Amino acid sequence: MAQDATVTWLTQEAYDRLAAELEHLSTRGREEIAKRIESAREEGDLKENGGYHAAKDEQGKQEARIRQLKELLRNAEVGDAPKSTGIVEAGTVITAIIAGDEETFLIGSREIAGDSELDVFSEQSPLGTAILGLKIGEKTSYETPNGREISVEITGVETWGGQ
Repeated sequence: MAQDATVTWLTQEAYDRLAAELEHLSTRGREEIAKRIESAREEGDLKENGGYHAAKDEQGKQEARIRQLKELLRNAEVGDAPKSTGIVEAGTVITAIIAGDEETFLIGSREIAGDSELDVFSEQSPLGTAILGLKIGEKTSYETPNGREISVEITGVETWGGQ
């Protein structure tokens, strides 16, 4: 049963970085974890072997990341950050007054931001859904998962410049 794929916008730099991570995890990463599991297995009783269980747990996390990266890259729309036209869209940096506090964040995938300290909200998040398509000066509100109504005013929309 196929799920509806969500298209994720990525810069070429982010796409290349994620593809390199996938390549590493799928090759050397798998080899390294297999060696750690085998080494721990040789230590004896697996029920009380903390190293074995830690390695198996890490293997599960690594395989989940491989699946996540494959899906993300398969459904990625790669291109330059959209040039800001003052309208909130994926790949733009937004400055907004949210519940009375000014915040600056990126709209899009966490993967776009790389090592940046900038907060990231996906387009599918309650905030992202509420502000997509808004222009500077426009106001809206959105409901948080716990039912609280949060006011938002867009005060700036800029082109994402990368790290």
